[in-house]
Amino acid sequence: MPRPTAAQLAYGSFTVIFSTLAMLLLSQTSSGVGIAVIAFAALALGLLVAMTVPLPRSRIVAQSQPAPAVSAAPAAPTAPLAQQTEEPVPAAATRSSNAA
Repeated sequence: MPRPTAAQLAYGSFTVIFSTLAMLLLSQTSSGVGIAVIAFAALALGLLVAMTVPLPRSRIVAQSQPAPAVSAAPAAPTAPLAQQTEEPVPAAATRSSNAA
């Protein structure tokens, strides 16, 4: 189980303190049972707030991969430009078999 972060501790503590004060002032209770119920409710609310604070994301470090080997001289073309032209496709080969 990971340790709580500083933000979780701060938010949870502030929630417990301020919710306890607000509930005590609004309810105007003076009995021990009422104060205990309010204290328990404030602790539960503080725990809920502290657990819902998002945890910091772990850093993802990109793994460096070796760069592909690059030769110093540019690669020579495999064929002259005159021989790299495409041959035309016969018209009969491009027609669909069900075309009229």
